[in-house]
Amino acid sequence: MSGNGRLDPAVDAFVTHRNLLFTVAYEMLGSAADAEDVLQETWLRWADADLATVRDSRAYLVRITTRQSLNRLRAVGRRKESYVGSWLPEPLLTTPDVADDVELAESVSMAMLLVLETLASTERAVFVLREVFDLAYDEIAEAVDKSPAAVRQIAHRARAHVAARRPRGTVSPADTRLALAAFQRAVETGDVQGLLDVLAPDVVLLGDGGGIKQALLRPVVGAGKVARLLASRKVRAAAMSLQPAQVNGYPALVLQLDGEIDTVVALRIDDGRITGLYAVRNPEKLSHMQRETALRR
Repeated sequence: MSGNGRLDPAVDAFVTHRNLLFTVAYEMLGSAADAEDVLQETWLRWADADLATVRDSRAYLVRITTRQSLNRLRAVGRRKESYVGSWLPEPLLTTPDVADDVELAESVSMAMLLVLETLASTERAVFVLREVFDLAYDEIAEAVDKSPAAVRQIAHRARAHVAARRPRGTVSPADTRLALAAFQRAVETGDVQGLLDVLAPDVVLLGDGGGIKQALLRPVVGAGKVARLLASRKVRAAAMSLQPAQVNGYPALVLQLDGEIDTVVALRIDDGRITGLYAVRNPEKLSHMQRETALRR
């Protein structure tokens, strides 16, 4: 606070753009914990900046956040190499307005974050800044230390890469909820046929326990295998409950055990069928399921 009770200009600008900056870092990293660390690093650099020379505080802050995210991506990449089992993005309990912004919801969905994992770090930064946040090529060039011409080429390459891997067809929230409800009923009752009705033939089930909780160490592929596995693990105990929740902008399921979150299950739906199931059990990745996270672009 300044002497007259107003927020310091640096604090005011950072608070104004904080949700945007978190979203940039989260889409770059797929980890809320790492995104929060990036924001701390961004603040330290912003607090030392000469604000008199800053023409656009939003662009300046996004540039710092992007550079810090790229640095963190390299460290995270080394960490993932020794990760036990499948690595999945950290799920977020998101505010209702995230689902209302269709483009934002798709960009932070578990399915899209996994697609972004297949990009090189600079490609990911360029794609996120251009396709999600609609930054100009010259602004992105400053953030990633490339020429605008190089950024255009990277954006074209990244766009084609993502287009070949992103979910097929537009699925309305209503259709997603219907598929989720049918899936939930089948899981709760151990109904193999009910599961086969909603699963795509090439569905993939991934589990992330991080070596802390028991989880699948390898992907399970195929409707038959996935249905039989899920039916054998139906929700049986009175202390267990399966509840719908808004996760990363889309309907998902939360398994609670004795009132505590045990697993978050997100879905990928293509052409009306479930093609991806992502079960996060690693307790270190479930802290952002306790409260809603606001995302902005």
